[in-house]
Amino acid sequence: MSPSENGNDRIGLHNLTPSPGSRRPRKRIGRGEGSGTGKTSGRGQKGAGSRSGSKRRAAFEGGQMPIHMRMRKLRGPHMKKSMPFEMFRTHTQPVNIASLEERFEAGSDVTVELMKANGLATRKDIPVKVLAKGEITKAMTVHAHGFSATARERIEAAGGTCTVVEA
Repeated sequence: MSPSENGNDRIGLHNLTPSPGSRRPRKRIGRGEGSGTGKTSGRGQKGAGSRSGSKRRAAFEGGQMPIHMRMRKLRGPHMKKSMPFEMFRTHTQPVNIASLEERFEAGSDVTVELMKANGLATRKDIPVKVLAKGEITKAMTVHAHGFSATARERIEAAGGTCTVVEA
């Protein structure tokens, strides 16, 4: 019994073959009616695609506006509308100082949890930023992930303090 008959033959360049069904013979175009690709050579009858020199563009959608032209334009990461799906936009949920004024007492310690309990900043796991819309007259200690410069000024002018919470 030879080594190749019992399956112990070593694999080498001399006996490598492609796996069955992975290779097909090339299509021989324009070799008579019986070949299946004679006469019009698989190009159909008339039209631009049947003419010599015709090319199909990669993104051509039959005259419909192609997807790469329907998408928004990229004009640098500094603009709000620049990246296609806001991959780099930072998300915060706003809380205005007018809302703090009407929902909390003077001298209270306003935390993110208290804001959620009072119907402010209800979105889960999104940082809270205090913005300066409205007026504030009560002194309170406000804990949030961020403050706008004007909001910080107004809270401190009313006698309160701003404490930044790490996310």
